[in-house]
Amino acid sequence: MRGSTACRAPRPAAPVAVAPVRRRASLTVARVASVQAGGTPAAQQQQQQPAAAADADDAYARARHLAEAAVREGRSHPGLELPEVRGRRVAVVARATKETRVEVRLDLDGTGRCVANTPVGFFNHMLDQLASHGLFDVYVSAEGDTWIDDHHTVEDVALALGAAFAQALGDRAGIARFGEFTAPLDEALTHVVLDLSGRAHLSCDLAIPAARVGGFDTELVEHFFSSWAGTSGTTLHIRQLAGRNSHHIIEATFKAFARALRRACEADPRRGGRVASSKGVLTQQ
Repeated sequence: MRGSTACRAPRPAAPVAVAPVRRRASLTVARVASVQAGGTPAAQQQQQQPAAAADADDAYARARHLAEAAVREGRSHPGLELPEVRGRRVAVVARATKETRVEVRLDLDGTGRCVANTPVGFFNHMLDQLASHGLFDVYVSAEGDTWIDDHHTVEDVALALGAAFAQALGDRAGIARFGEFTAPLDEALTHVVLDLSGRAHLSCDLAIPAARVGGFDTELVEHFFSSWAGTSGTTLHIRQLAGRNSHHIIEATFKAFARALRRACEADPRRGGRVASSKGVLTQQ
C-alpha cells in the first residue's frame, strides 16, 4: 500500500508566465526556469495571483503529461512547456525505467511544503524533513518494484531529486556554495558539510544499529545520499557524532543535510551574482 506524508502540495508562487522551452527529453526529462524581472504593484499582484497560480498548475500538468508520455514510450520529445516563475529557481524531472516511474517538482525558494508519495513510508517521512528544514517546496511521486525491495525506488527518487537540484541551481552563480550544520535528535547528533562544487563525492560515516526501521532498509540511507550527490554534483560529508536509536540517527542526518543544503543554496549578497569559484565555474558541463 502506498505511503504518503501528510503535508500540502507545493504550488509555484505568483506571478508567473508560461514560456516555451525546446529541450531534448529522453528517459530523464528535466528543465529549470529561473527569471529575474521587475516588480508588480501590490494591488495588481494580489489581483492577478489566483489566475497566475492556476496558469502555473496547468503548465506543470502539461509538462508532466509530455514528460510521462516521452518516458513511457521510450522516445525523445522535441519541446516541453514549463512555467517561468519570476525570481524563483524551480525544476521538474520525470524519470522512468523498467523498475520505477518517478516525478519530482522542486522550488528552491519555497516555504517547506511537501508531498512525498512513494510506496516507502519511512522514506516519505525523511523527504518531508528535507523540505521542511531546507525550506524547499518538494513534490515526489514514485512507483517501483517494491515486491523485490525498496532499493530501486529510493535510488531513482534520489537520482531524480539530485538532477532537479542541479537544474534549479543553474550555473550556481551568486550562491553561498558551502553549507554546514549539526543537528541533534534526542541522543543522536549528526554533522553534515557540503559543497555545491559540481563534483560528486560522498563520505558517509553512519553507524545505524538496526537493519530496518519499520520496513525500511537502513542500508538505503547511504545509497540515497550517494545517488543524490552523483546527479546534483555535490561534495557531501556526513558524520555521526552520537546516537543509539536508528530512527533518531537517520532523522537527525536528514535534518542536518536539509539545513546545510539550505545554507549552500542561499544567495550570498556580497558575491554580487558572481560564481563562488576562483576558476569561474561550478558545473562540469
